[in-house]
Amino acid sequence: MYTVKVNGETEYAVERKKDKLLVNGKETSADISQLAGSAYHIISDLRSFNAEVISFDRDAKTAEIKVNGNVYVVTAKDQYDLLLDQLGMSSLNSAHISEVKAPMPGLVLKVFVKVGDAVQKGDNLFVLEAMKMENIIKSPADVSVRTIKIKPGDKVEKGQVLIGF
Repeated sequence: MYTVKVNGETEYAVERKKDKLLVNGKETSADISQLAGSAYHIISDLRSFNAEVISFDRDAKTAEIKVNGNVYVVTAKDQYDLLLDQLGMSSLNSAHISEVKAPMPGLVLKVFVKVGDAVQKGDNLFVLEAMKMENIIKSPADVSVRTIKIKPGDKVEKGQVLIGF
């Protein structure tokens, strides 16, 4: 059984029993045809939908799905995730990041953030040139920028603290 949340608001209980799919305890059926790659055509309850999977993260159990032009963020929790939530242990899986260090020696070309910015995991922080290659360093977690110890043109050494959160 899964608990599926759409756009962080609407919640559904989804489970598979033998060949049947149950949503909130009701049997659901749909005719699903794959059009190409991640694009699908779905007919359910005499209604037609065009759907496309924009992104899918198996580890985080999240997906972005576009249905008839509208984008929905879908998150799923299985029985183990729900148990961890009940025990108050789900936050133990998230890492507490306090700083970003230089992964290699190089030259800072551009800084995308400033002190006080709230950044999401995967957002660009700065560009570091090393061995004639430009490397975009991204945020490792959802954080708020506390300090910035670099500016464009700075030379940095491996392991040097560059941004504090």
